[in-house]
Amino acid sequence: MNKIFTISIGNDHAGYDLKFEIKKHLEDKGFNVLNNGCDGPESVDYPDFGHAVAKDIIGKKAERGIVICGSGNGINMSVNKHIGIRSALCWNSELAILGVKHNNANILALPARFISKEEALKCVIEFVSNEFEGGRHEKRVNKINC
Repeated sequence: MNKIFTISIGNDHAGYDLKFEIKKHLEDKGFNVLNNGCDGPESVDYPDFGHAVAKDIIGKKAERGIVICGSGNGINMSVNKHIGIRSALCWNSELAILGVKHNNANILALPARFISKEEALKCVIEFVSNEFEGGRHEKRVNKINC
């Protein structure tokens, strides 16, 4: 994507430090970032923060979202319960590229305890830089919602 857009970000206690790194990186690149995550290490429930990001995407407050928890699984499952959300759990940049290009992912889920800061930032860059290819992938993506 070449235009500046808004990204909603949410995280639990396992992902607060990675969230700050990502938020700063995106803001330095000119993106608007909505912080829906917790800001410290106190234990919280990841679904609360994931649902806030999903609602920002559905409500068109943000074009894309990023969610972070320890394994990435719980928060990814939470956001994918929303109709119209396609969240891709990624631990390397190739998965982030394919999540957008082939699956039209509008949320990137990251596993804070299983990814380096450097690899997470690569995932984020690919997530915001690529677009859905459509074509043969479109009919498959259209079958995702039940």
